Amino acid sequence: MDLKDLRINGKRLRSTLEKMARIGATPGGGVQRLTLSDEDKQARDLFISWLKELTLEITIDELGNIFGRRPGKNNDLPPVMSGSHIDSQPKGGRFDGILGVMGPLEVLRTLHENNIETERPIMIVDWTNEEGSRFAPAMVASGVWAGALERDWVYDRTDINGKRFEDELIRIGYKGSAPAKKWPVHCYYEYHIEQGPMLEREGKKIGAPKGILCLHWYDIYLEGEANQVGPTPMEGRHDALCAAAEMILKVNELPDRMGGNMVATVGEIQNYPNSRNIIPDKVHFTVDIRSWDDTHALAAWERLQNDFKTIARHRGCPIHIEETWRVEHSPFDQKLVQRVLEAAKDLGYAGHPMVSGAGHDASYMNQVCPTAMIFVPSIGGRSHVEVENTTWEDCEAGANVLLHAILQSANEK
Repeated sequence: MDLKDLRINGKRLRSTLEKMARIGATPGGGVQRLTLSDEDKQARDLFISWLKELTLEITIDELGNIFGRRPGKNNDLPPVMSGSHIDSQPKGGRFDGILGVMGPLEVLRTLHENNIETERPIMIVDWTNEEGSRFAPAMVASGVWAGALERDWVYDRTDINGKRFEDELIRIGYKGSAPAKKWPVHCYYEYHIEQGPMLEREGKKIGAPKGILCLHWYDIYLEGEANQVGPTPMEGRHDALCAAAEMILKVNELPDRMGGNMVATVGEIQNYPNSRNIIPDKVHFTVDIRSWDDTHALAAWERLQNDFKTIARHRGCPIHIEETWRVEHSPFDQKLVQRVLEAAKDLGYAGHPMVSGAGHDASYMNQVCPTAMIFVPSIGGRSHVEVENTTWEDCEAGANVLLHAILQSANEK
């Protein structure tokens, strides 16, 4: 067979994705598979059963990352890797992350059934806790594997109920024995839905990001003074929630004030004691700043901090700020980006150079080896929500691009 004519099985890919979507399915058509939850365990178990069908060499490391290795003609050569994540957001979508694991699985199935041997080994990976919705920050397991984060720091991360990452990893049976430590990798491809509107708006089927924006996460803690709402005059109140409300508006205004080229978001807030007739005395909220320009993002944060401190003084609410996470913007390997665009063109798909506004494990893999991503359109630009959707035709198209990009890289000597 001429490898140029090789295609993945679109019906099988759809069936695989639909089976995964039943695990943690929500009434609104999405999924909820929070990291290290029972649903995460069920999905991992199913994934491993599929790896065993292909007789792959399976490794689970001490962060719960799952690797499946398909031998090549020369197993001394560093492998080509591809993967993403199985975990989801609360009431998240059924394509985010999982498409990037089931896509390379379908690639390996296609190679297996056609008895195609590549020069290099090929590895598939499911990274633990990409989302960071249960255990903040995001992408911690790929970060440890790449050498950017400390394992024990990740082990001690806790969820909103105080449960430790390591304890939950042990509970579901996925604390492996292999060290979470990088090894030589030839290159890495991550297949993903776009999670934005650009491809649909431009009428393109395949996106080839030139890189990923920088991501800065901060946690803000405010203290006020609780009191009964009726007898306490408005003048002289120390209302932590009102202080937070002013600050949140400053976050929303930040991109315009900084001249664009960034986004800023408050996505999480806790208010205490959260009673309708008590003035709030404690508030915690998060800030997420993203930009292609790291210096611009840091300057924006300095401006925002000054705003926060002014508001805190005015409201009489002491403030504590923690920097939770910072990942610099990540330009991808231009040779691999071009390979994705050329593979799309050869397959008859319209490709589109772009930038990824979402964070991905590819950011950390880019510190280890040449890296690229493959995007397919998100209907309505919606993601991290139950209505997240991508057509099956586009899922198949992206997997075919992944197949041919991997084949080219895996046959390099």
